[in-house]
Amino acid sequence: MSPWVLSGLATGIKSSRYPHRPETAAGVSPGLPAGCERTAGAALALAARCPTGALTAHGPHVQVDPRRCVHCFRCARDGQDVVEWEDGFEWGACVASAPPLGPAFRGSVHIRVVDAGDCGACLHEVRQLNNPYYNMHRLGFFISPTPRQADVLLVVGPVTDHLREPLRKTYDAMPEPKRVVAVGACALTGGVFGASFVSAGGVAEVLPVDVEVPGNPPPPLAILHGLLVAVGRKPPAPWPAMATDNRGDGRGP
Repeated sequence: MSPWVLSGLATGIKSSRYPHRPETAAGVSPGLPAGCERTAGAALALAARCPTGALTAHGPHVQVDPRRCVHCFRCARDGQDVVEWEDGFEWGACVASAPPLGPAFRGSVHIRVVDAGDCGACLHEVRQLNNPYYNMHRLGFFISPTPRQADVLLVVGPVTDHLREPLRKTYDAMPEPKRVVAVGACALTGGVFGASFVSAGGVAEVLPVDVEVPGNPPPPLAILHGLLVAVGRKPPAPWPAMATDNRGDGRGP
């Protein structure tokens, strides 16, 4: 017998056991800041550190909009007063009233990935879903080369101006039912780029988004959770209702 076969049998399966079992490996998530209470002055100082407005002060309360967090860690490392930090990764949140894809899609879901002006970070994390550790094929998720065979449109990037029309055409070419998953702070709110004459303020200004996955970039397990939410195999994250700005009607300008 080949020594490679013997080595494989001795090593065993090394793929993540998520979502069937909790993921306990170190370093799978950068985490996100959590809301906290400070004095009114300290709360304002913490909010002032955030470059994207993810932290806001309401008296002594520091509230967090995870959709805007770019993982700069200023709120967790700069200064003596820092916010609490949570290390989870189940960040996928529903932002539309459309139900998840039904049971018929639970065994085989085809995903069309579109880079809508991403810097490369979020796209790199999406690529990790195909590696042996995350191995999304074991859960029935497959990358589709064409939108005509795709059930889910996964978009990264803030949607630069020259990609608005190609993104709309990709969405229109997909058969019903279909869902849109926006991945990363740029795809959710524009991130550090923001809305400008060359960039939308996120995918929701161009298409109707069903599931949002915050992070900059979100780790592979967070993206995997967002896909599981889109097909109804995992409950969505209970992000606060305040995180509603920059969600357009999907028609764009």
